[in-house]
Amino acid sequence: MAANISVSQHPIIKQKISELRNVKTTSREVRELIDSISRLMMYDVTMDIDLAPVGTEQSPVGTYTEMRVATKVALIPVLRSGLAMLNAASDLLHDAEIRHLGLFREETTLQPVEYYNKLPRVCGVDECVVLDPMIATGGTAEAAVQILQHWGVRKIKFVCICASKQGIESLAKKYPDVRFFVGVIDDVLDKRGFVSPGIGDCGDRLNNTA
Repeated sequence: MAANISVSQHPIIKQKISELRNVKTTSREVRELIDSISRLMMYDVTMDIDLAPVGTEQSPVGTYTEMRVATKVALIPVLRSGLAMLNAASDLLHDAEIRHLGLFREETTLQPVEYYNKLPRVCGVDECVVLDPMIATGGTAEAAVQILQHWGVRKIKFVCICASKQGIESLAKKYPDVRFFVGVIDDVLDKRGFVSPGIGDCGDRLNNTA
């Protein structure tokens, strides 16, 4: 496994992904599970952000140095499925910028298509945290990384719940400076670009549009 891939070993994440895989799980339950898994995963994602002292405050029994997050972070949910991970990430990083990218995989060619991008002309953040529940072929993830690198961000973290072995390993090799945080990696990627056992079409399952 490449050094820039971090696969969660948390037993609660493993249990929740098992529940998420189940075809009988309702759209409401899918939304709740993705939110819950994302909250647990964000603990590792934020382990290396910088803190800075901002002054002295009073506790009930003494004084202390108040600390605040110093790293300027942008959260980048990939529409539409990445929105299901956004509340979890923004609750933890409540001062982060939120910038959306609209990308989808064309069904015939399996190539990514960009349809929404409102990034400002100048990058003013230290790092971007990309949110997308699934990495299959890796094409959409690669497009997101390229867009952000072109924007000029220095540090990119990509957070996904389920990835194919082929897709994540290809991405990690091509982008060694990007860190990939993954809930689970599945071995099978079929000719249609679907991961097996996977978690299905996340957008459809989230929005009850299958």
